[in-house]
Amino acid sequence: MKNNFNYFLFLIACVLCACSTNKYQQHLENKKPLGKQPNIVFILVDDAGWGDFSCYGQEKFTTPNIDALAKSGMKFNSHYAGSTVCAPSRSTLMTGLHTGHSPIRGNKEVKPEGQVPIPADIASLPKMMQSKGYTTGMFGKWGLGYPGSEGAPNNQGFDEFYGYNCQRLAHTYYPLYLRHNGQKVMLEGNEEGGQKEYTHHLIHDQALNFIDDNKDKPFFLYLPYTIPHAEVVAPEDSIFQHYKEVYPKGKPYINKRNHNPNLTHEQRFMMGTYADQEFPRAAFATMMHHLDISVGEIMDKLKEHGLDDNTIIFFSSDNGPHSAGGADPKFFNSNGPFRGIKRDLYEGGIRVPMIVSWPNVIKKNTETDHPSAFWDVFPTLADIVNADIDAKANIDGISFLPTLLGEDHKQKQHEFFYWEFHERGGSRAVRIGDWKVVQNKLKQPEKSKVEVYHLPSDPGEENDVSAKQPEIVKQGMELFKSARVPNQTFRFPADNI
Repeated sequence: MKNNFNYFLFLIACVLCACSTNKYQQHLENKKPLGKQPNIVFILVDDAGWGDFSCYGQEKFTTPNIDALAKSGMKFNSHYAGSTVCAPSRSTLMTGLHTGHSPIRGNKEVKPEGQVPIPADIASLPKMMQSKGYTTGMFGKWGLGYPGSEGAPNNQGFDEFYGYNCQRLAHTYYPLYLRHNGQKVMLEGNEEGGQKEYTHHLIHDQALNFIDDNKDKPFFLYLPYTIPHAEVVAPEDSIFQHYKEVYPKGKPYINKRNHNPNLTHEQRFMMGTYADQEFPRAAFATMMHHLDISVGEIMDKLKEHGLDDNTIIFFSSDNGPHSAGGADPKFFNSNGPFRGIKRDLYEGGIRVPMIVSWPNVIKKNTETDHPSAFWDVFPTLADIVNADIDAKANIDGISFLPTLLGEDHKQKQHEFFYWEFHERGGSRAVRIGDWKVVQNKLKQPEKSKVEVYHLPSDPGEENDVSAKQPEIVKQGMELFKSARVPNQTFRFPADNI
């Protein structure tokens, strides 16, 4: 009798779960209010590779909280960052435009503090969330507009901002100051080289406070943590001591700027100088350990307020793994099975982890091979919150909400994915179905070769089949021209080809 009763309860739970999903599908089809709007949390880590998480194959350390997030929802196997470096990648996320159309196409500095701003009139993700009644908060690294510019976070739809406005200043975890809504917040414990206020923890604590303060209303929390971007520095705690004992020491990192007597501490900070690191492998693993703890604390905070069942959590990285400041992506196999790292348009530089958890809507412990990219997040969230995107925005993204709902037959597909990279002589890439076309060294046409790879059979891009696939080469070259428009601020070698 007891077994029958338990089975009855199980059936009821299944029906309730199905009803929840069906109600949401009906909401999408009929465009009718669903009641309480889901909270949105988007966690974006900095320079973490495909292989830097145990749920994606990392074997030298574990990320149990991120793994638990993946098991609670859907793991993407073919998701792409917007670019292979920070600012342009984040621009695609905020605007729904790939780098052939996005206003920000590279890391371009504006001295003394900040980067080229995204325009005031751009359709942006946080502004859309505000328009649907969401309280919006951003805690971490911005990089899309200097303080006070039209691109500053508070001018692009964020009600609250705390962190680094300038991505160059985010090169240190013990800076002289952070910014809160544009104003400097001095960190006295970090003066004259002090290391008392580790900014990852400061930023994370402010994010937890944001959840506390907005628990009774719908919120959009954008959490672009700076870990594990260089500098490769972590608190010298018991975690760090543990990893020092676990790993071979590796090659110490020494930055000559730190030993230049003509530079003050403030000058080194403003230059974005990486700190020396005697144990870079242990420090990197410690950073990832703290990141995983933080993700777990976000999940716990949502549960504490009873928000976990009504919150969608996204987790991804802005590009592939880095090798700066002593980082050792080869030792950690940070790019997994893929070729290349940050600043490459091969898969290792742009294919990134993506996890989405949405209790009672996304089926637990599922995976998808649906190809998607950062510029798809904007229309996906628009679908979720029932927002209309101005047709004039002409975004490149396609909503992947049908994939999240398990409705693969309703999922629209991209005809192609496009990237351009403005450093190292210029590179560009396009994915057309299962095919990938890559071209590097655009400033040197005589050395610039068009490469073609068949990703299902060659995910590591080891076998260039361009000579055997002239039609794919032709399609790729046509898309290289048609998929972009010139940008006067970010001139590209291909503009003259």
